[in-house]
Amino acid sequence: MRKIEKVVDYLLSNNPEKTVYSRKELNEASETVTGTGLAGAMFKMLTAVDRGTYNITGVIVPLKTPKVQSEVPSVEKTIVREVRKTVLVDAFVPSYIPQVDPNFVKWGAYKDVLKIIKSEFFYPIFVTGLSGNGKTMMVEQAAANAKREFIRVQISPETDQDDLIGGFRLVEGETVFEKGPVVKAMELGAVLLIDEIDRGSNKIMALQGVLEGKPIVIKKTGELIEPKPGFNVIATANTKGQGSESGKFSAATIIDEAFLERFTITIEQPFAPVVTEEKILMNHMKAFGKVDEEFAKLLVSWADGIRKTFYDDGVDDVISTRRLGHIVQTYAIFEDRMKSINLAISRFDEDTKNTFMELYTKFDASANVESPEIVSNVESGFTQNPL
Repeated sequence: MRKIEKVVDYLLSNNPEKTVYSRKELNEASETVTGTGLAGAMFKMLTAVDRGTYNITGVIVPLKTPKVQSEVPSVEKTIVREVRKTVLVDAFVPSYIPQVDPNFVKWGAYKDVLKIIKSEFFYPIFVTGLSGNGKTMMVEQAAANAKREFIRVQISPETDQDDLIGGFRLVEGETVFEKGPVVKAMELGAVLLIDEIDRGSNKIMALQGVLEGKPIVIKKTGELIEPKPGFNVIATANTKGQGSESGKFSAATIIDEAFLERFTITIEQPFAPVVTEEKILMNHMKAFGKVDEEFAKLLVSWADGIRKTFYDDGVDDVISTRRLGHIVQTYAIFEDRMKSINLAISRFDEDTKNTFMELYTKFDASANVESPEIVSNVESGFTQNPL
């Protein structure tokens, strides 16, 4: 083993998570391991990150001879090979095919998404639309009906490369590299759903190669991952990757243009048409065991009116299809229309909530926003649960 390899092996053995070191740290490690510092030429074998700092993952340390095991281990604990005093582990990943939801209503771009998934082409899709209008459910149910493996990864501002590609973990006293959901989806030939991709930081740029449908190299292990036929990437977002000008989606970030260009098409998903949304709510009501067709139609008309006002800049928020589902579920519990609406929209600020409640009375002549409980809740600034 060469001197530089001994130094890298030493550093990774002591701290597998750290891959970037200063020139001083590298020399100190070399003195500890070999008794002398590193020669200038050896630094050229490392990847320069910044002035005076280097990434050590480019140095390949020779594989050590694995110990012969007396018995065959279980699938979950299968040791693939030992590298740099760590173990590469393929965590047991069962094929996950979503269940077909009998209450799901097929509408909008569903047929197109289903056709793309069934084609098994690598054809990255970017689906954008306001929160709660069924983007994620549409993709999941398309995968379910196509009987395709499906892996969903939720993006947040804290999501990093380890969360996506994989990282070192401590398992039963051993340092192992566990593959992340992106790599697992590639190996399964699964549909990978990257949910709310516009909430991520610039660390999602690690997926740029993945979006080209080509093999990728796991930098921390040197392993080459080739996508199995059928692998595809679908991303959902509340914006088009240009940030949120209105501030409605404060966590939305501006995504690099080169990254967005790797998506073959963009699908803009609006809220469902009135007739379709009525069908969605009726299915919800049947599932919760409380069917009120008149209430379902009133809710959809009310939500549609609010959305039109929102698009005209008359209000600052909307009632989503998901929120209507929450109202229906609440109604199944309390069997009171106004109370159910009041409870389910209390997440909005008081001005918005009061405006929404008042707008509902214009659609439902029997509604009484002045009921003692509703007035009490509005005046106190919060909603009490009588239970």
